[in-house]
Amino acid sequence: MPNSRKVKRMSNEESARTSDASTRETRRRRRQRGLVIVNTGDGKGKTTAALGVLFRAWGRDYRVRMFQFIKSSTSNYGEHKAAKRLGIRIEAMGDGFTWLSKDLERTAALAVEQWERCREVLRTGTEDIVVLDEFTYAMSYGWVPVADVVQALAQRPPAMHVIVTGRNAPQELIDCADLVTEMREVKHPYTDQGIKAQPGIEF
Repeated sequence: MPNSRKVKRMSNEESARTSDASTRETRRRRRQRGLVIVNTGDGKGKTTAALGVLFRAWGRDYRVRMFQFIKSSTSNYGEHKAAKRLGIRIEAMGDGFTWLSKDLERTAALAVEQWERCREVLRTGTEDIVVLDEFTYAMSYGWVPVADVVQALAQRPPAMHVIVTGRNAPQELIDCADLVTEMREVKHPYTDQGIKAQPGIEF
């Protein structure tokens, strides 16, 4: 019986510590300032870097979500498989590589539809970190007005972080961002050696 009471007391103390830690984390998040982060440039690593942040934040019990604008809804790359196992939401709504599209009107419509879903999440604040993967293409092609994006970012909840990836980030987006990183290609295995994309590295 004494051992039973001791185990119960220890369990209660552990629960109290967990609850206190959770409360402190919640308060800390409310005090934080959300950032707009842009990963752009012609070098590799833009999406990979965003996935790294997503994984790190998930480890902190943040509510995280990624919207992909180029990869199709049937994509099942390494990040999708890992996300399913971890319970991280990665939602793709594209039709493959835009520059290979045979129906640009449909491609544009998919991008607009995906943006509307993103904008609703930005408005409601249901996530702590949101990644808009390869979203710069939708803006540079003129499918989604940059001004609308900047406005939505400005009106999002103050503690929400947003990461936008893709080449040729519009200047207006760069101007409103808090952190901008330009990936620059110095060497590339395909360009320099003809080595094709490999699983676990590129997809």
